Order: sequence, then C-alpha cells, then structure tokens
Amino acid sequence: PHIFEDRLYLYGSHDRFNGDNYCLNNYVCWSAPLNDLSDWQFHGEIFDIKKDPLNADGEYCGYAPDCCRGPDGRYYLYYALNNHLAMSVAVCDTPAGKYEFLGHMKTAEGRIYGTKAGDAYVFDPAVIVDNDGRIHLYMGFSPTDGMGELREHLRRWRTEGCHHIELCDDMVTMKTDPVLVAPGCNIAEGTSFAGHGFFEAPSIRKFFEKYYFVYSSEHFQELCYAVSNAPEGPFKYKGRLVSNGDIGINGRTEPINHTGNNHGGLVEINGKFYIFYHRHTNNTDYSRQACAEEITVNDNGDFSQAEITSCGLNGAPLQASGIYGAGIACNICVSRPDAPYITQSGSDREDGDDQYIKNMKNGSFVGYKYFDFKDKSTVFATFVSDCDATVDITIEPEGDPVGTIQLSDTFGTRKRFVAKGIIPTGVYPLYFHYRGEGSADLISFEFVKAADGEEFLYDKN
Repeated sequence: PHIFEDRLYLYGSHDRFNGDNYCLNNYVCWSAPLNDLSDWQFHGEIFDIKKDPLNADGEYCGYAPDCCRGPDGRYYLYYALNNHLAMSVAVCDTPAGKYEFLGHMKTAEGRIYGTKAGDAYVFDPAVIVDNDGRIHLYMGFSPTDGMGELREHLRRWRTEGCHHIELCDDMVTMKTDPVLVAPGCNIAEGTSFAGHGFFEAPSIRKFFEKYYFVYSSEHFQELCYAVSNAPEGPFKYKGRLVSNGDIGINGRTEPINHTGNNHGGLVEINGKFYIFYHRHTNNTDYSRQACAEEITVNDNGDFSQAEITSCGLNGAPLQASGIYGAGIACNICVSRPDAPYITQSGSDREDGDDQYIKNMKNGSFVGYKYFDFKDKSTVFATFVSDCDATVDITIEPEGDPVGTIQLSDTFGTRKRFVAKGIIPTGVYPLYFHYRGEGSADLISFEFVKAADGEEFLYDKN
C-alpha cells in the first residue's frame, strides 16, 4: 500500500484464480480515497510484463513489485521476473496509469546486476525515497533448511537475507554495493532476528523518524518487522505484525485458517495504522487475495499483532443486519485434510464478489469476526447440501449453540435455511459448525431481527 496525493494505492503481484503457479497475470492496481476506505476503484492493467525485453515471449511471471514516487515526480514500478536474475523498472506519469519499461538495475559500470555469480539474489524489491531525496532499495530471498534443492539451485547467488542498495537519481543505477540488513534463518542465531529470520517480501516505511522494515519470516505465514534509525541499518527485530493463520493471537500455536507465504506492508492513514497482507483461497497456494487490518501502535512506536477479522478497513464491527457473503470468513477449521476453503464460482476475473465456503464436513467450522448485534437476531443461511446434517451457530469458538440449522439435500441448488435460536445483543463473532454426513457449501447468511418475546424462528421449508 502507498499513499499518493489523497488516495491509497495497492500494488501487488497478480495471481490467476485456479492457476497452477504464482503471479500468472499482469500487474493491476486498486485505489481508494483516504476519506473513504470502502470506495475502491479498479484501475485495470497497469503494466504488461511482456514489455520487459527479458520477457518478450511472455515466458516469465512478474513477481511481487513495489512502487515509489521519484524525485522527478514520476512513479516507478520495481519488479523481478521469475527465473531471471535482474531487477526491472517501469515508469509512469501517474500512480495507476500505463507504465512503460525503463530499464534494469545496473552497476556503475553498466552491468545488469544479478548476472554475475556472487551477486545478491535479485528478488522482491522494496523502495523508499527519503525526505533528503536518497533512493533506497531492499531485495532478497533466503531459503529455509527445508528448501535444500532450491538452495542448491541458487548457490551462485547470495541468499543469506535481505540487502540494501542506494540508487542514483536515474532510478536504475546502483550508487552503493548491497549490504545485508536482515539475516535469513541460517545466520540469524545470535541476532535479534533469531527464530524469525528473513525469508522474503521486504517492505520499507518511515514512521516516527525511524525506518520500519516489514518482511515475511522463516515461518512463511507471518509478517514481522524490524526498526532502525538509518535506512541502511542496523535493524533490530521487534515482533510479529500479522499471521494469516492468526498464530500468536491469544497464545495460539496452531493455525485457525489456511496458511501459506505472506507479503504486505504498513500504511498510516489519518492517524491510524493498517497492515496489508494476503490470504490463500481455493485450497491452493496460488490463489492469493489481498486483505487488511487496522493495527495498534503504542507511544514507543511498537506495534501489537493484528488479529484477522472479517471487518478489514471497516473501522468498527460489522452491523448484524442484511446479507453477507460467506467469503468474508476469517477463521476456517484446518485440522482435517479435506478442510473447507474459500472459493468462487466461474473463472478468473476482477469482480469475484461471490466467494463462498466449499466443503464443510463433519467437525469443520468457519468463523466471522465481529458483528454488532443491536437487536436480538436470528440467522437465515444459504447452503448447497448433499444430505441431512446439522449446523450449530455459536458466538464462541467452542461455545454452546445460540442457533441450529437443520440441512437437507438441496440436489445441487442453493437453498435458504432458517436457524432455530436467538443471538443476544452485543458484539460477537459468529461460528458455523457442521455436524453430520456428507458435505455442504455455505454461500451467504442474513441477519433478521427477532420479534420481542419470541424464543425462536424456525421454518422447515
């Protein structure tokens, strides 16, 4: 996420729904006005990676990019192609216009950096233009112990962590040699990064006159941060910002959501801080979706880990009224090999607003946080079910049911069921627990105000 003028822009790699690898689509951009973070605009494709001379035949994918506004007022998109050792740069006069290829990061002698054995591995750029006009780029990848084959494949390059480089005003020429600023897990022992060594996904910001370095750690699912008084370090590890499995929240050690690699960044908007990250959908590593949570910071500039919710940028609990798509789930039972997961109907597209929960089976649950129940309510829920089963609704992960839905075979069509029970007033999460044979897909749910004095609503039709 980046703020340019009065809008928040979101840049990222672009997965293909149901794709068989990462980042198969071209770069796109979204933005929202700073005074209304619900009003997102899709700007479409901003850069065709086939415009890169190293990818004229479209053989390669565009991995995670970053964007900055240069000293000349233009906007620069930095990215790396998979299986090609070069940092590429594209430029545009506007934040979300049509970018044109500019060049590849090069040494002062003109050599494309990354082409020589011993160069630092060119991967996952993060860029910041400081107040003094200096341009700082961070990049790196550090395979973990379990990636022996990949480590061997990359042994020609330096993969010990994340490196810092200062660039010249032309935005492509290196002014300094790479300097290690965040160690990977294999050399993190004895440093503040021990146990949370750098893996990939750097992002750099400046808050409180300090430099905040966000990165994905050796545990993949978490975004951590380190702080320094200078852009070239030394950085000190400070903690975890978010886990896409909520590991660390309330002491949790096991995920309560599908986990995988993570990537994102911090942004401050009108005095509030937000952490952007991505979750994994469609029961695969290759269909990732951007998410965001508000995150708290104390007077010392230290952040507390953000809990994953269904609220995102809402700024408050969701209102317990109207219809919600099931795809806003933030907690999904993953303790079984055939766990439920978020997916969508149809093919790859940008208007995927029909996400739903697939494959609920006996013992599985999905959760939503948080709703403000101003009135006593009951729930209508739409399912596709293949047999008779029971869905218990709770307002605690393992609490007693406040409502029960009796499912029947819907023969492949969507059917609306009514819960028996009443949800009390207050702010609560909502959990759907599946009990019985067969499976069901949760499509959506709706809150309906319960009449005063009525104990339950139930319609077996």
